[in-house]
Amino acid sequence: MSREVRLEGVSVGYGSRGDRRGAPAVADLDAAFAAGSFTALLGPSGCGKSTVLNAVAGFVRPAGGRITVGGRTVTEPGPDRGVVFQHYALFPWLSARGNVEFALKRLGLDRAERRRRALTALAEVGLSDGAEKHPAQLSGGMQQRVALARALAAEPEVLLMDEPFGALDALTRARMQALLVELWRRTGTTVLFVTHDIDEALALAQRVLVLGGRPGRVVATHDVPPQGPDRLLRARVAEQLGAPAEVP
Repeated sequence: MSREVRLEGVSVGYGSRGDRRGAPAVADLDAAFAAGSFTALLGPSGCGKSTVLNAVAGFVRPAGGRITVGGRTVTEPGPDRGVVFQHYALFPWLSARGNVEFALKRLGLDRAERRRRALTALAEVGLSDGAEKHPAQLSGGMQQRVALARALAAEPEVLLMDEPFGALDALTRARMQALLVELWRRTGTTVLFVTHDIDEALALAQRVLVLGGRPGRVVATHDVPPQGPDRLLRARVAEQLGAPAEVP
């Protein structure tokens, strides 16, 4: 099941959880992400992309405004929202299966159900053969697959991804992007994907929100055609980011 995500007049300050005194990272931000949609938050470093994602995840508390998932106000992290970061954050002493199972303990599932879900999620990301391997025995792309399986195993309604493929080589990155799109189409989960890469945003998402400024704000919104972006769309997005772009 997927859920709509809404941000209504959201402001988030830098600093600790609930900090209302610091300069805002984002201010008066309004956005809506339809259930089952794939949206990229695109922008340069420091524009508030990750802050927005962390607020939706419940890791930071807005200084103002309201965030809802399926109509429920977000006040803290929850299993309805899965998060995948750029850094895998796997426990080196646990196997791939053990890492996924550990994340499921908070759901109160018994051992057999945790194992079943872990093995199913690892199969979904093509890692059945690596289930009993430890992180040191896995490549970077495989470790990121474990991180993705860990998020999917909880069957989240919303998947939040913060530049998850930024540390991968180009070939592995392309494979992970294709896997993500396949999983999204299969599960219908609502995906919010943070990136600073124009091509990645346009290749993956149905809709791209361009963020900029300090505090962060939505500079532009683009719907990506089903057949994929053309060069003019890429040029418009690049111009809004202040990046060089080739045009025909």
